[in-house]
Amino acid sequence: MLDFDYYNPTHIVFGENRIAELDKLIAADAKVMVTFGGQSAKKYGTIDKVIAALGSRDVIEFSGIEANPQFETLIKAANIAKENKIDFLLAVGGGSVMDGTKFIALAAKAEPEDYASLLSHGFAPVPATAALPLGCVATLPATGSEMNMGGVITLEHQKRPFMSPLVFPKFSFLDPELTKTLPKEQIANGVADAFIHVLEQYLTFPVDARIQDRFSEGVLQTLIEIGPVTYKDNDDLNARKNFIWSATNALNGAIGVGVPQDWSTHMIGHELTALFDIAHGRTLAIVIPSLLRERKAQKYAKLVQFAERVWGISEGTEEEKINKAIDQTEAFFNSLDIVTNLSHYGIDDTGIDKVIANLENVGMTALSESGDLTLDIVRKILIAAK
Repeated sequence: MLDFDYYNPTHIVFGENRIAELDKLIAADAKVMVTFGGQSAKKYGTIDKVIAALGSRDVIEFSGIEANPQFETLIKAANIAKENKIDFLLAVGGGSVMDGTKFIALAAKAEPEDYASLLSHGFAPVPATAALPLGCVATLPATGSEMNMGGVITLEHQKRPFMSPLVFPKFSFLDPELTKTLPKEQIANGVADAFIHVLEQYLTFPVDARIQDRFSEGVLQTLIEIGPVTYKDNDDLNARKNFIWSATNALNGAIGVGVPQDWSTHMIGHELTALFDIAHGRTLAIVIPSLLRERKAQKYAKLVQFAERVWGISEGTEEEKINKAIDQTEAFFNSLDIVTNLSHYGIDDTGIDKVIANLENVGMTALSESGDLTLDIVRKILIAAK
């Protein structure tokens, strides 16, 4: 197992109808900006519940954070927060709103000339010294943003990751009732996103990190069991609770400590989203089956383990087990009505060229846990995914 430091200060409030507890978690004299996306949070009463829970506090609402949060929108919010001397940010929504609010928290304490530079550090921590405190009310399980220190923002049609321990949410509310109004395709996207978050940290090479491996395998098995149930049955709250907690644990740092991590699928998927506006979870489900087939040699031992422990495949040669596990993974995404080929989304060789160019523009030319996944290999993966 590799050396690591692990820190996660986020307080999780899990369960139904607990929004009233917001009153105990934010200072009574705080001036609060509530951030959210479209009008569904208003339409279904979530914002009203949040405002009621905030009681007599001075509250400003900021809506319109996009599904792929745009830099310009978030800077507008940061400037409003500065002008109104906001003390606390409260994100109400899914990963995009939470990611966007984290960026607002950093930008609200930065100088205007430094705004863009907040997105220039990739997966290294942003060298910021201050951020507004924030909390989350998660309405879409998927990204794990409710319990981590990262986010992804779109700047100039490219997805830019950022990280900072200053933007760990102080708390996050995980209430299954708040997710019941989600369209089915968003549930499917969330299941795929959480599943692939785990694979990015698990399917690399062995370092004898037994706790992390078994924790990862447990999350994957749970998603296989309850993902389709949650997708098909909107009223099964027990399945939905397990889905929500799986998504949070897929990316709160616990399974990623002390192990090599990949994230190639995410880097490629981000460009598909930025260029073609395909939902994030779907881009990952398109890319990863072809990526795993291309990278079998580099991930061989962990793929065998994945086949045996997660999918329960006990017969055949190791090669046959790996092939079957990858096929079953793709079939799992298909069972959620996620189409896993690029041609379905109208992407041809010209589109693949655009993805390669975007990756090159942002310096993503040596991906994977080993840094050996070059752009020519990315092209092979995308051609195989057509």
